[in-house]
Amino acid sequence: MNFTSFFIAYRYFRSKRKARFINIISGLSMLGIAVGTAALIIVLSVFNGLEVMIEGLYSHYNPELLIKPAKGKTFEIDEAMRQRISQTKGVILMSEIIEDNAVARYQERQMVVKVKGVSDNYARQSNMQRTIVDGNFLLQTNTAVLGIGVQYTLSINLKNHNNILELWYPKRTQKIILNSTDPAKYFQKASVVPAGIFSLEQHFDENLVFVPIAFAEKLFDYAQKRTAIEIKLQPQSNTEEVKKALMEVLGNSFEVLSRAEQQASLLRAIQVEKLFVYLTLSFILAIASFNIFFSLMMLVIAKEKDISILKSMGANQPFLRTIFLTEGTIIAFTGALVGILAGTSIVLLQQEYGFVKLGTTSTVIDAYPVELRLIDFVFTFFTIVAITLLSSIVPANKAANVQFMNH
Repeated sequence: MNFTSFFIAYRYFRSKRKARFINIISGLSMLGIAVGTAALIIVLSVFNGLEVMIEGLYSHYNPELLIKPAKGKTFEIDEAMRQRISQTKGVILMSEIIEDNAVARYQERQMVVKVKGVSDNYARQSNMQRTIVDGNFLLQTNTAVLGIGVQYTLSINLKNHNNILELWYPKRTQKIILNSTDPAKYFQKASVVPAGIFSLEQHFDENLVFVPIAFAEKLFDYAQKRTAIEIKLQPQSNTEEVKKALMEVLGNSFEVLSRAEQQASLLRAIQVEKLFVYLTLSFILAIASFNIFFSLMMLVIAKEKDISILKSMGANQPFLRTIFLTEGTIIAFTGALVGILAGTSIVLLQQEYGFVKLGTTSTVIDAYPVELRLIDFVFTFFTIVAITLLSSIVPANKAANVQFMNH
């Protein structure tokens, strides 16, 4: 036989059928697959972009490695421990951290904030200076740097040095009596002057206040207690190797977390959402593939005479089955190719021009972030293959079992 199943399937695909509704159904099949594929590429790219954006935002705040107690909130630190950490190969800088909640009062306003006391070298360890929108990341004896949400809630004006910010924290030696006539005596109070405002991410902007570690130590009565140690690594250092070395130095009483592990729950949530969106759009593609099923079934009915002639010429069942499987593949992959090109073009245009906005007043990013990844194209490809097989197998089997007709 001097022709192939692909050639016959391609001729069926290109030919104008007597029943125009078969052409219409085939066109709708390709359109549905194209739209579904484009949506899959675009939405997965948005999730990729969100993941990259979050990693970038949090890299300003999260250290390369974070040391914290395995149990409890605080741990004691001494000079020997400082030496062991700083002398670990790959460590270039360590910043001691004291973090706890307190009440912030400014004029007649107050709110609960998270106070983060940091070492003098913190500005060199982090990238927070890049997030400053007003003032400077300046932490001296009596200064503080606030999230923009804290500034808004308390109506703080950096230029008004007459009004200072008070931080209140319960004294550890006394019980608080709620109906007391003088509740202030149960709190430790300290005052700072706001020196800078940062805008990083809503979670931090709305409640975070940076202060010098000596200030936090006195306010919280922590003495030599710390809540964490943040580590900056030497360039080209292997994060996992340094992490392993620190764990050996510190023992089982501490956890050492990489930057990815510090935001693992958030990244995991994005991955879960991405998975559900992928499954949802795959289901929509599967529904769209019903048109392929009906189109092929109609084509089998319309081509019963041709199938009978092919059988008389010696075509066997596998050959006939392959023709209609190939026909379904051509329909599906034509639509998929159009969808991939359209989806990729939209993503690239969004990367370049950012025409779809987030609709927020964020100073960090104003358009939806997107990123194309090869793995998304791989999953899309296998999804199309699976859908094509499922929608084509029944019509192909029906074509293979068409009875021989005498002419």
